Amino acid sequence: KDPGEFEFKPPVYKRTRIDEAVDYLADADIVFFSAYVWNYRISLEIAKSIKQRKNSCVTVFGGPQVPESAEGMKAFLANNPFIDIACYGGGEIAALKILENLKNRSWSGVASIGFISNDGNFKYNSNNDRIEDINTIPSPYLDGVFDPLMQANPDENWSALIETNRGCPYACAYCYWGTQERSRVSKYDMERVLKEIDWISRHKILFSFCCDANFGIFERDVDIAGKVAENKRKYGYPEAFSVQNTKNSTKRIFRLQKILNDAGLQKGVNLALQSVDEGTLKNIDRDNISNSMFKDLQKMFTKGRIPTFSDIIIALPGESYDTFVKGVNKVIENGQHNRIQFINLAVLANTRMAEPAYQQKYGLLTKELKAIPHHANLEEAPEIYEAHNIVIGTNSMTKEDWVKTKVFCWMVSLLYFDKLLQIPSMLLNKACRVSYSELNEAFTSAAGATGELSGILRFFIDKAGDIQNGGTEYVASKEWLNTWWPADEYLFIKLCREGLLQRFYDEAEETLNNFIKQRNLEFSDELLREAVRLNKDLIKLPFIKSDLDVSLSYNIPEIYEGLLRGKNISLKKGSYTYRIDRTSNKWLGWDDWMREVVWYGTKKGDYLYSCQPVKNDSCCCIAQN
Repeated sequence: KDPGEFEFKPPVYKRTRIDEAVDYLADADIVFFSAYVWNYRISLEIAKSIKQRKNSCVTVFGGPQVPESAEGMKAFLANNPFIDIACYGGGEIAALKILENLKNRSWSGVASIGFISNDGNFKYNSNNDRIEDINTIPSPYLDGVFDPLMQANPDENWSALIETNRGCPYACAYCYWGTQERSRVSKYDMERVLKEIDWISRHKILFSFCCDANFGIFERDVDIAGKVAENKRKYGYPEAFSVQNTKNSTKRIFRLQKILNDAGLQKGVNLALQSVDEGTLKNIDRDNISNSMFKDLQKMFTKGRIPTFSDIIIALPGESYDTFVKGVNKVIENGQHNRIQFINLAVLANTRMAEPAYQQKYGLLTKELKAIPHHANLEEAPEIYEAHNIVIGTNSMTKEDWVKTKVFCWMVSLLYFDKLLQIPSMLLNKACRVSYSELNEAFTSAAGATGELSGILRFFIDKAGDIQNGGTEYVASKEWLNTWWPADEYLFIKLCREGLLQRFYDEAEETLNNFIKQRNLEFSDELLREAVRLNKDLIKLPFIKSDLDVSLSYNIPEIYEGLLRGKNISLKKGSYTYRIDRTSNKWLGWDDWMREVVWYGTKKGDYLYSCQPVKNDSCCCIAQN
């Protein structure tokens, strides 16, 4: 049909008030909603209000939140009678056919949809055949679809999604991509991809997100990364380009990520794992990156001074507290010292994990939470909150163990990845072969916690319980940037902002000392004291106006730096002086410090000053186990 028969309004491209969206859309004859977990509830409210305003308007819902089964779709339409048509699977052909049949409003010939017919019966039309050549799908960028929208909003800072291929060969049970229908990977023509990258750069798009499930799966992806980097040098845009790595090519991932990082297009590389327990990975059909590949990649990125972070999901089917803790220890010992992102397992619509039989098999217990992003502004609270269902217990991880696991994650984040005690932890691991998990558990034991440590532990336990009861994942603070903070970042700020660091370090040193004595470890009191003191002196803080010289009896900074870089440097006793560089980066207020150090530095773990030797006079080398 002739597109000229239709007049298309520019899309509603950002979250807005419901009444404003309805005022804008109510004169339309048909409105399409693309429903995701982050806009599902507000889309339903807008559609309901449109239908109340103009009953003749056809409302169409598609996207991952729309049930794909006939039974699920029937219930979906029954619960939301203001929705006329629900699309499942790929939406391009269905949307086209719906428009072609809009005048006569006959949907019986439109594939991949469900609807209530004029006689009140539910109809479920079979799925479309897959689009064999995805290049037949027009490019909204190259065809000028967004030009009127951008011209009408000249002061907006835009983000753009780009898709260079479609599909995923993996079948993770928690992922919407992980179905047979979406298992084959098809590529867009390279010429089209390069032209879209040029469009993004010439239109001065600040941030571009690559929607490929496995960027790097094809050799040409290195050339695509090179094109984005070349355009940034040429045009200055995009400023950032985010990708999701494939899991099957060590050298290729490094090559393309080095290109992106050298161009300043990424703040860190995600070496995602989700779990390292073999039984758990089998339960979720996760074809994980191997331990050896992870080690190799970590070494390559460390040598190239490219920061990485890893994802681990809490409460996957088959994962217990013990396997989870062992897995975290393994990831750190394999070289992940910047950040592990501990992620609540969320059950997404149309995944295998959402199937009742799957949930019953693994005993999944879920709780609905408000979906509030971390670091969201408190004053920008939405008119209606979105929600997600997170797993708070399984038949291998009880609700009590889930709380214990969550507390463990926050404590690891605070002590190790927020760098409060990373230096003594790494020294103890190197010298005494003590696992990082054991060290962390010394602080999650109520029996060993006193003073500030007791308060930290109690805060984490209460917060985990609050989540299980339907509370929020993050901590609201009007005083500190008026934002929602991850629990570990909130306590990191509290210790620094309220002058509690010295008390914390005194208690931490005592806890570590007790740990050493209880296990009869050979680790001198002097070495521990200096490691703890150095760690404290290296914490970045505001209002610092001068560098600091510290005298040590051991070459701790060299050992620490070596361990971060995967090098084994011997511990030496002698007379050492180091200058801590506290003036190259300065913060004149708490707000700037919270924003730039605690918030922006999260993925890189960039919480410590650098230091260099001023005097180096070793007298002996101390043997290591």
